[in-house]
Amino acid sequence: MHTQEVLEQRPRTRQRGGKYLTFALGKEEFGLEILKVREIFGCMEITSIPRTPPYVMGVINLRGQVIAVVDLRAKFDMQTAERTEQTCIIVVEISRAGRKVCTGIIVDHVSEVLDVPGDKIEDPPSFGSLVDSDFILGMGKLGDSVKILLDIDKVLDGEEAAALIN
Repeated sequence: MHTQEVLEQRPRTRQRGGKYLTFALGKEEFGLEILKVREIFGCMEITSIPRTPPYVMGVINLRGQVIAVVDLRAKFDMQTAERTEQTCIIVVEISRAGRKVCTGIIVDHVSEVLDVPGDKIEDPPSFGSLVDSDFILGMGKLGDSVKILLDIDKVLDGEEAAALIN
């Protein structure tokens, strides 16, 4: 094999190194690129929208801007949990149809900002063709723990959410 072929076959995880905001959903720890995060605040009143998918909680009015809010537990088909003082909304900026859109995601609690080197990120394992793992950017190995690093654009890229957000 030529050097170029070897380089092309290597996972692209080294390009994914950087700062990630980590948060929890139950016992699982996730991370998303810090550059996608606009702000974090405690839960507030959410106006529900009829005929939206179960994971779309509704919208909030954030300083005059209407922002859709998605419950990541519901989006990931996880068991629901009671909201606590630590439950918060992370406002992320995603790309949709060539433009930037802010969306809120509800998480159990925010943990910390971590600098994850590219050599500590592995491609997600293959679960076969029946499981969609395209929304996973990589698996961050930090000490004895593994953080699931999300591609938030792909997590929130659903036709139903797009209809509400657009």
